[in-house]
Parts: sequence; C-alpha cells; structure tokens
Amino acid sequence: MEASTGQVKHFAKLLAEYCAAGLEALGTIVVAGIAVVMTAIALVQLIRRKSYKRIFTNYRHGLIRGTLVGLELLVAADIIKTVAIKFSLHGVITLAILVLVRTFLSFTLEVELTGKWPWQGEGSQSDSETSEDSEEE
Repeated sequence: MEASTGQVKHFAKLLAEYCAAGLEALGTIVVAGIAVVMTAIALVQLIRRKSYKRIFTNYRHGLIRGTLVGLELLVAADIIKTVAIKFSLHGVITLAILVLVRTFLSFTLEVELTGKWPWQGEGSQSDSETSEDSEEE
C-alpha cells in the first residue's frame, strides 16, 4: 500500500520535530554536563592545592568550550525548527536574529578563550596561553 503525500509530510515534520527537540536537549545537557565536570575538576585541583589562578583559568576555559558546543547544537535545532517545521517569513527573521546573536556570542567566547578572532588563523598564540605555559615551567 502506498503512503499518501500527506502521510509522508506528516512523518517528515514529526521526524524534524524530534530531531530539533533532541538537539535542544543535547545542547542543554552538554552545557550543564560540562559545568558539573569542570566544577568537579576545579574542586579536585583546589584540594590538591594547585594555583588559584590556574584553576580559575582552566575552569573558565572549560566552561567556555562547553558553552560553544552547546550553542552550536542549539543553533542547529533552531535551523531545523524554522526550516522544516514552521517555515514562514516571521520564523526566518526570528532565526536570523537568533543566529546573529549566537554567532556574536560564539565569537566573543572564542576571543575570550584564545585571545584572537576565529578568522585570525592558527599562527599566533594568545597572551593567556603564553603566560600559562611559562607558569608551568
């Protein structure tokens, strides 16, 4: 028996909804999970009497990395929801604004983490990385 066009569209929409919800949940879990893991690592380092500055820097960098991954997953979920589920001009404009805000946030987190913009390439090392390397010696 052949599936009607309506059934196929309904199935595709349902699949897109589940994918978007899954990506949203995964993005949230990643951010929360990284926060828990980084907090545990920082506490262990505190107990071992590591340098407070080093603990704080590692903690912050770990949180930033987790947030960046979570943001990417949330943007993917928003794209799926807008394009596959609720395709409208209002939805596309809302998506564009969300992507712009999240992209700006990602860029600023990247600068905070590496000390340079993402398009500046791999050649230069940030001041924070250089000072951390000299601190280890």
